[in-house]
Amino acid sequence: MDQFLPTDYEVPQGKGNYMKFEEGENRFRILTSPILGYEYWNEDNKGNRKPIRKRMNEDLIIKDIQEPDKIKHFWAMVVWNYQDKKIQILEITQKGLQKSLRSLAKDEDWGSPVNKYDIVVSKEGEKMETRYTLQPKPAKATEKEITEAFEKTSVNLEALYTGDDPFMSEDVNPEDVKV
Repeated sequence: MDQFLPTDYEVPQGKGNYMKFEEGENRFRILTSPILGYEYWNEDNKGNRKPIRKRMNEDLIIKDIQEPDKIKHFWAMVVWNYQDKKIQILEITQKGLQKSLRSLAKDEDWGSPVNKYDIVVSKEGEKMETRYTLQPKPAKATEKEITEAFEKTSVNLEALYTGDDPFMSEDVNPEDVKV
């Protein structure tokens, strides 16, 4: 009998530009200070849900928000995701994680996590039963692989506020980008 696919074949998982917390431990190194704001999702006229992000000091026009009870405060920052071995954007909307990171940044023994120490967020459970814990790792120099990848990757976090792709540099024609 002919074999259609190799016995050990698995469909490749796409490694996108955004880090998502997976079940278990998620280790990352923060590479930039976060941008802050509010995020909500609206449906366009084709039925596609799109995120809308506003800066902290921008007015939110409630009549333009389809689900005003689902507005979230967000932090978005550039990170190195150790699992995917990739520069990505991490958006944090969980208040407990925001408070933990803020406490670390204000602590004189830890200080700002940007390029100083790794963070591990553990995720357990699903939906309304999801629990997150945050653990800093001892300070150490940023690995060369991370520094080199960060220097080669252009990320404009401000593009999140306009709905543009933060990974598209202004001098790149999107039609020339290969996927």
